[in-house]
Formats: sequence, structure tokens, C-alpha cells
Amino acid sequence: MRVFLCEKPSQGKDIARVLGAGQRGNGCYSGAGVVVTWCIGHLVEAVPPEGYGEQYKRWAIEQLPILPERWRVEPKAATAAQFKVVQQLVANAGELVIATDADREGEMIAREIIDLCGYRGPIQRLWLSALNDASIRKALDALKPSAETLPLYFSALARSRADWLIGMNLSRLFTLLGRQAGYNGVLSVGRVQTPTLKLVVDRDREIARYVSVPYWAVDVLLSHAGHSFTASWIPPKGSTDAASRCLQQPVAQQAADRIRAARDAQVVSVDIERVREAPPLPFDLGTLQEMCSKRLGLDVQETLDIAQALYEVHKATTYPRSDAGYLPESMLAEVPTVLDALLATDPGLHPLIDKLDRTQRSRAWNDRKVTAHHGIIPTLEPAKLSAMSDKELAVYRLIRAHYLAQFLPHHEFDRTVAQLACDGQSLVAVGKQIAVIGWRQVLATPEPDAADGEEARRSQVLPPLASGSRCGVEQVELKALKTLPPKPYTQGELVKAMKGVAKLVDDPRLKQKLKETTGIGTEATRASTIKGLLDRGYLLKKGRAIRASDAAFTLIDAVPAAIADPGMTAIWEQALDLIEAGQMTLDTFIAKQSAWVAQLVQQHRGATLSITLPPSPPCPQCGAPMRQRTGKSGAFWSCSRHPDCKGALPVESSASKRGAPRKRRAVPKAS
Repeated sequence: MRVFLCEKPSQGKDIARVLGAGQRGNGCYSGAGVVVTWCIGHLVEAVPPEGYGEQYKRWAIEQLPILPERWRVEPKAATAAQFKVVQQLVANAGELVIATDADREGEMIAREIIDLCGYRGPIQRLWLSALNDASIRKALDALKPSAETLPLYFSALARSRADWLIGMNLSRLFTLLGRQAGYNGVLSVGRVQTPTLKLVVDRDREIARYVSVPYWAVDVLLSHAGHSFTASWIPPKGSTDAASRCLQQPVAQQAADRIRAARDAQVVSVDIERVREAPPLPFDLGTLQEMCSKRLGLDVQETLDIAQALYEVHKATTYPRSDAGYLPESMLAEVPTVLDALLATDPGLHPLIDKLDRTQRSRAWNDRKVTAHHGIIPTLEPAKLSAMSDKELAVYRLIRAHYLAQFLPHHEFDRTVAQLACDGQSLVAVGKQIAVIGWRQVLATPEPDAADGEEARRSQVLPPLASGSRCGVEQVELKALKTLPPKPYTQGELVKAMKGVAKLVDDPRLKQKLKETTGIGTEATRASTIKGLLDRGYLLKKGRAIRASDAAFTLIDAVPAAIADPGMTAIWEQALDLIEAGQMTLDTFIAKQSAWVAQLVQQHRGATLSITLPPSPPCPQCGAPMRQRTGKSGAFWSCSRHPDCKGALPVESSASKRGAPRKRRAVPKAS
């Protein structure tokens, strides 16, 4: 009997339909010589510390580090019934086909069960990029040998065990040290979550400590041949900062007065450059999350859920957890089918699709840059737009637009830079004239923010100008401005920072080791990392922005720099890639992680922490002091005096305290 092991019931139903396995059984579908069954996500989970010994039920520093000699997993209680179904089917299988999601996590979901069940028969791998019938048939005709994807399992297992080692040992260690310093909450430490949190803490501190610097600018409204346009004054050297902003008000005031009195300006030079912009690549998940956060205001987890629904439920787009926007060259042959499916899905696209060059090969088609998954694109079969929610439809249209853009011309425009002189003062005017709309007709960008004067000026159309031309001065505006602090992270921008963490690393040794393409977390896990930090109360939503809570500052100040350093975490992520590539063994990686964790525990087990304790509010019910605790929904205040009092308050982040020093307990700092 051939058993297909899928990740989710919906996935199993789709594959069973194509296989002709239409008989529904208990937790499976069956047909002639074939059974399709499924997990419900992870059916098994890593055993907690107490599973390795009763003594670990009590948290104690002297028990650390906890380093399992033989790693164990056990069935999850919530899905034990389905595990028994899978276990029985695997035991009777003559051949097994892994049909879970085609990524590290999917490989681990299947292989952990296979190992736990002791299956030793032949294994093949179904590698799906979409769940529409045509894609499933194509994948069934090209099953991969088991050995080809086995390194994915080792990589996922390495990630899981490293997370366990760091999370279990260091969360216990620093929670216990925190209690000694008077902090009653749990200091939850994670291999990826803690460096991610540090990104936000660092940004918030940068904002809080930022000191605005005043500067002055002069905008000049000019006219030529009946057309008005704006030029900017160029401050002289010696009056500016590194960003060429004028820091001396008298210099700017004098320039404005002289320009106003001159009444006209003369064109010194005109430089026109034709700029050609290639279409953006199809989406990878991170880029989709960034775009949906910016344009649609979606949380990154919400974007992932929608992309997953477009893939699983609507069969409208391909596998969402992709880390590359490139497409395999073999898929060029499918272009006519995809475009026909899009037209059948939405007949209103007819005028646009008629303009497409179906033979055009954009930079997206590149086998050398395709990773385990290609970019997210529409599937080969029509979808039903009426079945999609408004948010699903908005995300689908973005994915569709990025695909259609590959078959439209480059966007071309002429950038004009005119240098002018006015009574000894230098001016510059920048203009933009679109020559070929190209792919922007399908992927329009938002209009420049009205508050962004610089962007608006660069988008203006200049009149025909030539050297020696004279332009009338219509209006002169002296503007008193201030430099602005960096903006808080949005969820989309935080994902971008996690992906591009190499750019944020200052340590030259780390920077040299770190590949520019290596981030922290993966496309599949970044959303859940951010959600976990929000759920625990370490991150707080402030409109579209996310800010660090007081508990977050406490945690980042408490843990060793090596744990919170995004660069160090990215180095470990790089090692996971080496395991996936077969260049490092699982045992070598875990041995190194175990030694590192043991070293950290040894260094800090006797430390006393300097912990910032937020002011305790009075209990709303009895007026007693409250203490901060951590529950399932994150940090909260609870009554500390009366055991029976149910008084509680949410923990709010105090933005005003972030930059200034706060009172600390008089305890020695960690050594």
C-alpha cells in the first residue's frame, strides 16, 4: 500500500482527489492501492525538560544547563487521535510519499513521525508549489527521491533543538536571576525572538535619545514660458552638515533676501538622463509582508494567513513561504496557460493582457537564483474572485500585478537636473517626465506624500530649459526645519530588518563572516516570532507602529549581548543553511550549540542583574501595591498583598521613560 502523508486535511483532500482516492475513512482518504492521510500541523513535539527527569519540574539554577543526551519527542495530546491513525497507516505502508509542505518545517513534520513510528521502507517526496489539480499532477509525475530532501529535515531538527537549548536553559536562568533582583515576571529568551526584540528596543532608544537639530532651507518658485516650477537653494560650503543641510540661519536668511530682490534667475546647465526601471520581481513572502504592511496596513501574520488561504483554499496562488522572487526558466512554457487562467478569472483584464508580450523574458526567470521555492505567482487554473474576502482580493491583486509586470516594457522617464544662479546664490531644480509608462500601468505606486516636499519636487515636470535661459522669481520661502528621529518600526519594516540584518551589524568580524543574504528567522517563522513577542507583551501596537514595552527593555538589558545580538543569531542561521546544503552535520551543530549554551550558563549563573522595575500602580480593587507577572496573554499587573484579590491591570509601555535613565534597584551589575 502506498501512503501519502500530508500536512493538513485540506491538502490531503486535494491530493486524494487527483489520485482518485475518494473513499473517506477515519483521518484519511483511500483508493486502489493508495491511502492519503495527514497531520494537523505538528503531531509530535519536543519533550520539555521535566520529561528528562522529575527534578526539572522545579526551576533551579544549579540544574542548568539541561543538555539532553538522547533527544525525545512525544505525540501532542491535542492531536493524539490523528497520530494513532497516521501511526497505524505508516506501519502497514509498503511505500511512503512525504506530501507535507515543501520546506524545512514540512520535512520535519513528516520525518519526525516516520522516525517515531520506526518506518524503514522506501520513501519518496512530493514537492508541490501549488495545490491546483494541474500542479499536483505535474508534481506526482516528478516525485523526488527521499535522500534529496533529507538534509532539510536535519536543518529543521537543528533549528528546533537549538531553539530548545537556548529557550529552556536561558529562559530559566534569567527568570531565576530576575527574581533575585525583584522582578517577578518570566524573562523569556529565544534564539530568534530576543535578537528581534533588540532591534525594536534599539530603535526605540534611538528615537527617545534623538536630539533634533534646527536647519533652514529656501524654496524658490520660478516661472519660464508660462510654466511654474520649484527650485531649491544650495547652501554654500561651511554652513552645512554632512547631509548638506544649512545650519546657519543668517546665511539662509541672506540668501532668501538676495533671491527675492533679484527677481530672476539664470539657467547655468541642464542635464537630462533617460532612466529605465525594470519591473519588480514576483513576491517572496517577506517582500509581500512589507508591501501589505505599507499599503494595506496588514499585520505580517495576517498577510501570511491570507497568502496561505490563497494557496490552500482558493488555489489562486503558489506556495507562499518562498524566500526568493525568481522563477525557474522551465516555467516560461506555462506563461500562456497562466495568462489565460487570469483572463478567465477576471475578464476585465482583457485590455491589459492584450498589451502583454508573452514572449518577454524578464530578469525574474533565472534558474541560478531560484531557491527551494520560486516567487509567489498565480496558478495555472482560474480562481473564483467572488469567494475571496476583500483583504484576500487585495493581496491576490498585488501578487497578480507583480506577475503581469514581467510582460510589460520597462518604465522609462527623463530625469532633468537644472542648475541656476541668482545674484550669487546657487539653485537646483529636478524634474521627471514619463516617457514609457511600461509596467507601472499595472503596478501603480502611491502618489508622493503631500508632506514629503522633496519627493513632490522630484516628481514635477520642468518646462523646456536651456543654458542661458532666464526664469522669473515668483515666490521665495525661507523654511525653519528640524531634523527628525528615525521612525518606529512597523511590522513590515521589522520583517525587512530581520531579513537584511547584515546591514545592521557593526562588528567587523561578524560582518565579514555574515553573508548579505542571511537574516534572522526564516520566511516561514518571522511572522510567528513577531506575533509571539506581541502576545507576550514585549511588543505593543501603536497604530501601525510597534514599540517595545518596559518588560522588553528589562529583558534586553538583562541577557548577555551574545544572545541578543542579531548578527550572532544570523551566523547560527547561516550554519543551518550549511546543514541543508550537506556541508555540516546535525551532530556537529548541536555539539557547538550545547557548548555555547553551557558556557553562557557558566558565565552568568552567579550574576546579579541590574533590572529596571517599572513603577508599581495601586491595585484598582484594594489599593495594595501590584507586581508585574506574565500570563498567557502577555505581561500584566496583579495584586501582591492579598491572595484572594482579583485586581489586575494591563502593562502599558512608558514611552517617556525610554530615553532617560530610570531608577534602578541598588543591586550589582552582572559580571
